Amino acid sequence: MGKIRVLIAKPGLDGHDRGALVIAQALRDHGMEVIYTGLRQSPVQIAQAAIQEDVDVIGLSSLSGAHKTLFPKVIKSLKERNASDIPVVGGGVIPAEDIPYLLEEGVQKIFTSGSSTEALAAYIKQLVHPKEEKLKPPEKIAHIGIAVRGIDQVLSFYTDTLGLELESVETVESEGVKTAFLKIGESRIELLEPLDSDSPIQHFLNKKGEGIHHIALEEDKLDKRLQRIISEGIPLINEEPKQGAHDSQIAFIHPKAANGVLFELCQHPEGSEQ
Repeated sequence: MGKIRVLIAKPGLDGHDRGALVIAQALRDHGMEVIYTGLRQSPVQIAQAAIQEDVDVIGLSSLSGAHKTLFPKVIKSLKERNASDIPVVGGGVIPAEDIPYLLEEGVQKIFTSGSSTEALAAYIKQLVHPKEEKLKPPEKIAHIGIAVRGIDQVLSFYTDTLGLELESVETVESEGVKTAFLKIGESRIELLEPLDSDSPIQHFLNKKGEGIHHIALEEDKLDKRLQRIISEGIPLINEEPKQGAHDSQIAFIHPKAANGVLFELCQHPEGSEQ
């Protein structure tokens, strides 16, 4: 299997290329061959260069604000040259509200200013070699964890007022917590009551009071997800899975990675309803 070939291009009149050069070097560090077309390239020039260089992927960078015009023009130029099979990804200073339009126009993925070069490299490898095992996005919200001082005191709101069904109550000694799960659609609400003063839930209650503690996402390959997160330099509370409720394997991402939101990743046994 040969090296992945990537064309990095800056369409339009944008005169700044430091970011593009950093990306080009990062992809080379990941073992890819990178062709950089330089500044102020037209969409036609970019499409022609991609075909001549026989690249696997085109990466477009835009800081000028003209991405909604220029990125689709590159895709159109590829189509006109029977080269629609070359995928296009984009990045730079691109507002979130513009991303759905660019995806509709045929851009495979947009990497925002907060994206890491590791995430870009991993995505390109997946894009070029789709037959290799792909890491799918989380399947669903497994549950939303809510910290409470006492499950018995709050349960009637969920079972009587909301009409939810109490599914199970379980004590997880290792976490110092008693949990109650209430089913809602394919997901759950998890009530979390501290077992003692050393419980992480008690520390949360002391600091913030009762309320949403974490959001749990269901993964089908937790080990691989953790490896990916570590490779991207994202801080984790657990770098290896540990035992959770209902025989699950769980790990927490540090809240500073998600603007103060604590995310739990969990994998339940095959065939489990959770």
